[in-house]
Amino acid sequence: MSWDFALILFVLLILTGAIWFLDRFSLRARRLARAQAAMQAVPETAAQDPEHLQQLRQEAYDQANRMPWWIEYGVSFFPVILFVFVLRSFIIEPFRIPSGSMLPTLKNGDLILVNKYEYGIRLPVSGTKVVPLGQPERGDVIVFRYPVDTSVDYIKRVVGVPGDRIEYRDKVLSVNGQVITQVRSGDYYEPDRSAYIGRYLEELGKVQHNILLNKTQPQGLMPIVAFPHRDSCEYFSNGISCVVPEGNYFVMGDNRDNSLDSRYWGFVPDENIVGRAFFIWMNFRELSRIGRFH
Repeated sequence: MSWDFALILFVLLILTGAIWFLDRFSLRARRLARAQAAMQAVPETAAQDPEHLQQLRQEAYDQANRMPWWIEYGVSFFPVILFVFVLRSFIIEPFRIPSGSMLPTLKNGDLILVNKYEYGIRLPVSGTKVVPLGQPERGDVIVFRYPVDTSVDYIKRVVGVPGDRIEYRDKVLSVNGQVITQVRSGDYYEPDRSAYIGRYLEELGKVQHNILLNKTQPQGLMPIVAFPHRDSCEYFSNGISCVVPEGNYFVMGDNRDNSLDSRYWGFVPDENIVGRAFFIWMNFRELSRIGRFH
């Protein structure tokens, strides 16, 4: 069972906001009037001296002015929920790397931050873009709602932008007919396969980054679903060729042999994009990973 945290947060914001508004403009004044009346209702004969009388009236005032628990919690939590909602919806959202598909750039367990406004301001919950500010570029690492199941968030690297022709044949990537060079930079131990995999330096757009690739192991590419714009792609025995449709992006994992990405399920529509991942803020097993990444 998956939970839509954005929707839950929105519902809590509406509930606590309604309580705060009701208390601020109606219930608070009623409590104060009731408390004043309760304080005045304590007769002078109820106490033996003025100090005792003041104490009794203060107790009556406090008792009558006490918030019901549901108002107290609503008023207390509203500012906190509002802050988290605005921060998470429009500025920065945290995300946990769930797999090794982005190795060696991102590891399973990395806690990262996602910029929510760089590609435009979107409405919470629905994700509708209302203020366009920019577009993903080749080489960007983005978080998006998985097109096959939009309740699941995925993270991959943008390889192709609208209009690009992407080819991936014999494990060689080409963009608009230009081969993307891969320079061997050593070996990397991949936990999922319990083996050392070749690490290569690749440059996409303005971004240099490492990928994992076993050039000697064959890789069959077949679509796992009948995705939109399927006719924009052609599958071969040794790879795939696609023209990226307008308003869509072609994404791949840096762990090229162990990533379920656009090669299998198609393109990422612009409306599915959550934001650009840019910073590892924590990895409890490896604190040295904290910092920016490319």
